[in-house]
Amino acid sequence: MQPIHLVYVKNLISRTVNGTFQEISFAARVRDVGYGKRVAIHWCGEDRVWRETPAEFRCALGDGFEVWVAELAVPLTMESAIPGNIQFAACLERDGERHWDSRFGMNYRSDADSGVIVFEPVDVRVVGCGPRLPPGLLSLPLEVAVRRETDPEEVVVHWTVDGWATRHQAQAYYRRDHWDRSLGSNARNPNRYGWEVWAARIPLQHAYRVEFAVECRTRSGILWDNHGGRNYRASRGTLRAMALNLHTYQEADPLRKFEQVARAIQEQKIDLVCLQEVGEHWNNGEGDWASNAARLINSHLPEPYHLHADWAHLGFDRYREGVAILSRHPFAYVDAGYVSDSQDPFDIHARKVVMAQVRAPDFGRINVFSAHLSWPSGGFYPQFERLQRWAAEKQTPEVVATLVCGDFNIAAGSEAYRHIVDTGEFEDQYLKIASPGVFQRVFRERQGDGMRLLEHDGRIDYLWLRNGSRLRAIRAEELFTPARYGRVSDHTAYLVEFELR
Repeated sequence: MQPIHLVYVKNLISRTVNGTFQEISFAARVRDVGYGKRVAIHWCGEDRVWRETPAEFRCALGDGFEVWVAELAVPLTMESAIPGNIQFAACLERDGERHWDSRFGMNYRSDADSGVIVFEPVDVRVVGCGPRLPPGLLSLPLEVAVRRETDPEEVVVHWTVDGWATRHQAQAYYRRDHWDRSLGSNARNPNRYGWEVWAARIPLQHAYRVEFAVECRTRSGILWDNHGGRNYRASRGTLRAMALNLHTYQEADPLRKFEQVARAIQEQKIDLVCLQEVGEHWNNGEGDWASNAARLINSHLPEPYHLHADWAHLGFDRYREGVAILSRHPFAYVDAGYVSDSQDPFDIHARKVVMAQVRAPDFGRINVFSAHLSWPSGGFYPQFERLQRWAAEKQTPEVVATLVCGDFNIAAGSEAYRHIVDTGEFEDQYLKIASPGVFQRVFRERQGDGMRLLEHDGRIDYLWLRNGSRLRAIRAEELFTPARYGRVSDHTAYLVEFELR
């Protein structure tokens, strides 16, 4: 299968109290060739001027492909016209290499206000449904495109909000004036390309997620769109957490690199940021909040995060060195304390951890710990055991999850790493997504020497999720590499995205 191909286009002219717009959306199936790829739709209207609209990732399909969507709305004004009839092609670019779906150089075409065209060899396709449920949405509207020549008689949406423990049905309705009712559009239903649209609505109330498939009953049999056997899924939102050691002002041009960190936090929409080696000027032990690295990163965010920071010891003979948590969401409360035997600020093995309980929308209360522990010969084991007890003490019934993140100064697969695994209390969330087979051997099977599979892992920074938590990791990425935002420290960052179980 080619690396990119178009799934459908929706082309409508809406006429509402907000004005007249030509609204166009394109969906493409894109091979997952790794991070750093760029997907765009190249298109032109009746003016013959070619333009480029970037596409955004929507969801993974599980077969090595992803769905990317590009959307635009062009207003009709006294000074400018709408595009009208369009032609277009899809492009995937990575490392200077381009792949096209341009209909073998002929380009795809769609008339203005023509509704939906599906380009895949299917008879039923859900169109326009994204993987995220907007805040406050109580019912999910759906549009199902059906090929007219199948003679559809009935379209039914089968749905669940609890993993099919209970099942429901929503009837879809076919109306010739569907586009007029929804957008004030003159588009025909069915359109001249042979596609008609059926509309349905799933009553969500306050459910976190919904899963559904579509059944189309025709005179000759039953057709399904179940998203390639995976069903369609949408949820309220996800939670993104990142751990990064900042290297205590030891980098060249640190202020610029703090801006790089802030840019990544903003662009990646990271909810929780656990920072280590957070430096500020020593100032005879009094510190200098104006120079605090976490504060400076926060100052570069368009909407500053909630910040909790504390210091533990003198670092590099010049700085108060500590840890911090940045949270997009408010704190219920915060705490901090030494987990080391030593509390001497002139001892490099004096290690402090900061903790925050975060009120995350759609999730509830989450306990987050930002830790920078000593290496095994410097006190890792007693420090981790105190941290472990602390996390257990804070695990109250209203807490949905506990994340313990940061620089543990232990190599993946080492005896110290094995010690954490053997407690049975925490699991390595980056490994769970980046190397699911290795994760299974290390954390589930516990047979043989699975640790040897981590010999070349190289990590000492982790995001540990306490067992019993109601979070499920769905995506992970390494940031601040030469290819992803550039280096900002002698460590890279690890980002994990979670959904609610």
